[in-house]
Amino acid sequence: MPAHEETSEDTSSPLDGERAHLAGSRAALRAMREDVQALDIRDVTANWVNAAVLQAQIDDRIKALADLSHTPLFFGRLDYRHPVGAQEAEGAEGEQFYIGRRHVHDAQGDPMVIDWRAPVSQPFYQASRNNPLDVDRRRRFGYTGGELTAYEDEHLSDPAETEQTSKLLQAEIERPRVGPMRDIVATIQPEQDEIVRSGLGGTVCVQGGPGTGKTAVGLHRVAYLLYAHRERLARTGTLVIGPNRSFLHYIEQVLPALGELEVKQATVEDLVTAGVEVRGTDEAAAAVIKGDARMAEVLRRALRSHVTPPTEGVVVVRGSRRWRVPAYEIEEMVGELLARDMRYGAAHEALPQRIAHAVLVRMEEAGEAPDDRVQNAVARTPAVKAAVKAVWPAVEPTKLVLRLLTDAEFLAAHAEGILTGDEQKQILMARPARSVKSAKWSAADAVLIDEAGDLVARTHSLGHVVIDEAQDLSPMQYRAVGRRCSTGSATVLGDLAQGTTPWSTESWAQALFHLGKADAVVEELTAGFRVPREVIAYASRLLSAISPGLAAVESVRESPGSLAVREVAADVLDAAVVAACEESLVHEGSIGLIAADARIPALADALTAAGHAYLSPGEETTAASRLTLVPASLAKGLEYDYVVLDEPAAVVDGEPDERTGLRRLYVALTRAVSGLIVLHAAKLPEQLV
Repeated sequence: MPAHEETSEDTSSPLDGERAHLAGSRAALRAMREDVQALDIRDVTANWVNAAVLQAQIDDRIKALADLSHTPLFFGRLDYRHPVGAQEAEGAEGEQFYIGRRHVHDAQGDPMVIDWRAPVSQPFYQASRNNPLDVDRRRRFGYTGGELTAYEDEHLSDPAETEQTSKLLQAEIERPRVGPMRDIVATIQPEQDEIVRSGLGGTVCVQGGPGTGKTAVGLHRVAYLLYAHRERLARTGTLVIGPNRSFLHYIEQVLPALGELEVKQATVEDLVTAGVEVRGTDEAAAAVIKGDARMAEVLRRALRSHVTPPTEGVVVVRGSRRWRVPAYEIEEMVGELLARDMRYGAAHEALPQRIAHAVLVRMEEAGEAPDDRVQNAVARTPAVKAAVKAVWPAVEPTKLVLRLLTDAEFLAAHAEGILTGDEQKQILMARPARSVKSAKWSAADAVLIDEAGDLVARTHSLGHVVIDEAQDLSPMQYRAVGRRCSTGSATVLGDLAQGTTPWSTESWAQALFHLGKADAVVEELTAGFRVPREVIAYASRLLSAISPGLAAVESVRESPGSLAVREVAADVLDAAVVAACEESLVHEGSIGLIAADARIPALADALTAAGHAYLSPGEETTAASRLTLVPASLAKGLEYDYVVLDEPAAVVDGEPDERTGLRRLYVALTRAVSGLIVLHAAKLPEQLV
């Protein structure tokens, strides 16, 4: 399966025909965009609101039809043996489809490029010699700077042609990474495609080691679901949750490149801190307790403690009549609401209506004919409002959490049998705040407030949520995310071996239970396409210590010389690191210098002194600025063509315990796509010796 490339001797070749189709497709896409731009909506909108909505939809459509000069419109072609959907016996000539990032049609409406998500495109990813799916030929295209320069054919129905690794596919996977993360539509593998095209109704959990493409699979699944269920998801919404802002900035261009502009992105902190300013931090032990699922029951008890039995009945005055509802009847109403386990706020709203209804029953028994307006008026009377305030008062979630974390007696009363005395002491604020505004809330506190808020009023649920680096969430964070897809589905992405928080999950079964998706399907990706075999094998030596029993990634990429481990003297370590960066910068692509957070200032000074400018994580690399200085705590999810790793022992020592430190090191070791240089003055962890 040789790749056919352009040479100076070519005068006419299949490449010319393919280039002509590319030019025609670009012209057709341009015409599609111009048609939308020319739409006149003045005569089809009834009012300014409809006009604004329609104009926003048109603007989004115009953006989606943008032709990105360095993003090929199509990357493959399928030549079917028969018309799609026809029987072989009919003997009709097969059809030909170009597969690309979006649909493009000509002036007559005939397709020039088929969206990669369409059913007719699936054989591009799934067809094989053992199961050709009626595909006679699969053609892949190679591009240089947006120009079509090569093609490669697989004749799937030809038994004489031997199966070979696609050089164009490998070249696309290994293409230098400059700029943000890019889509993988041209390189999706069969096992990845099955996950991408899984249905909207179920939740999928993807366990994937470094370089297996789990993040890309999750993003492409969103794009596929928006294609297959656009109307439903347009109504219910979609969300991608990442571990930090740097990571979200890195991935933010993937979906727009596929024409999807409406997917929101956030961190868990973004979701739960809408009304709370996080200004404080917790000790690791306190954060683990606050993130424990047991806190949900503590909060529920504390909230329900505000409900108290009535001590007297309610007397409602209407004109010259007085209507009395006795205390025992109100107590029955309260008991019924508690038994139904309604949201606290919903029950608070329902109780005055229940009392008012009891008054209406008495009015009807006395011969009156009250209606709903009378019931609503009774529910708003001072007597009913006072009774509800005494029995089922409104509760502010932030005030509830503040009291739990500052009032030892209140906490003890509602944590009895749930948290030990020592655990209660751990989570009490050292300096109790006087008010909600003056409190120095931590990130874990914000999650507790979000939980309390959901106990009061139901959280809005989206149609689909993607959670990346999910292994690092606490049980309470899983609950916070789960609330946002309680009536929808989720894609859970992560690697248990890369759990680097004190509360990181030990199993996906445990995580999915807290998420509220215990019936999710767990898929495992073990084929690595990004990290070279030598690098992943070296990093995998840590697995026995950080995640026993987890399968190591088997990289499909062999790259001799991609790993170098060098011991240097401590007094020249900084200089050696700068020299290694210079060595890496000789190559094409992005360079990541990863180091323990505590080492970043010294290395920043060393780079500056040597005249090297550097970027921070999340800043977009360019051809002129390719070196990024990366604290180990922010390396997760990022990737660079070449990585220089400074002092592994310092990365391990920077974490609260050895296991977390070794996991952080595992992450740092697996960020390289083409080459890794490890420099150390201190002794390496024993697993790497």
